[in-house]
Amino acid sequence: MPLSMNREVFITCAVTGSGGSQDRSPHVPRSPKEIADSAIAAAKAGAAVVHCHVRDPESGAPRRDVALYREVTDRIREAEVDVVLNLTAGMGGDIVFGGVETPLPPVEGTDMIGASERVAHIAECLPEICTLDCGTMNFAEKDYVMTNTPGMLQAMGGMMTELGVKPEIEAFDTGHLWYAKQLVKDGILDSPALVQLCMGVPWGAPDDLNTFMAMVNNIPEDWTFSAFALGRNQMAYVAAAVLAGGNVRVGLEDNLWLEKGVLATNAQLVERAMSIIENMGATIIGPQAVREKLGLVKRAPKG
Repeated sequence: MPLSMNREVFITCAVTGSGGSQDRSPHVPRSPKEIADSAIAAAKAGAAVVHCHVRDPESGAPRRDVALYREVTDRIREAEVDVVLNLTAGMGGDIVFGGVETPLPPVEGTDMIGASERVAHIAECLPEICTLDCGTMNFAEKDYVMTNTPGMLQAMGGMMTELGVKPEIEAFDTGHLWYAKQLVKDGILDSPALVQLCMGVPWGAPDDLNTFMAMVNNIPEDWTFSAFALGRNQMAYVAAAVLAGGNVRVGLEDNLWLEKGVLATNAQLVERAMSIIENMGATIIGPQAVREKLGLVKRAPKG
């Protein structure tokens, strides 16, 4: 399949994530104010979309607290800059097994909840976009599994569709994209869909270009996709995603460094991505153009 470069690109900034990066850089935001401020700075730098998790304000550990999400989204919505809100719905599907000889019962770190609870903050905050991790995967650590069964995805996807929030399908491997197409075929997700290709996350799809293009070539032509890679390949994938016809994601969730020895801020990563995109001859589009492209509705939180 010949490449068809995207000439109108939007940037997503993944602001903080849920990994253990909070103690590795002073720029990783923890409190709702810090997360919102970093998201606002990224929007001012050129990000059309901000993808947000929340953390414990003191320890920086990942949280699922609806009140923290509400504070983050209210602060962003009250800011003087416009941006598309994208909240994670990926938490609440974590199993940490007890080891190879005694895997059951699961041990500390397990966080398994029901579909309604996993999307409770989505129903409360009503962002334009929320993520749907479209599969189960061995995820970096020895005994940790990211768990998203077909039944769970059907339930969560149906709730997101009913709420009028656009799911961003997170595909960490080829089978995740395969099942995403089935969710659309079954009428659980609307078409055209939105996909984020998550490259180089152990132990999903490696971030080599052959695997990347295999995934790109399996996205329906009328869908919109974005892509990212972790760490030092983050900026290389800005160029790769645009060249392959997609949009880009950068941010401290995926990479802490601006260059060797220099810790980045979210705004700096957005600015670096903008430079790459513009030097490729593409135009960067803003939040309202993204809403029009994806059929999004900007709404205030429920009173």
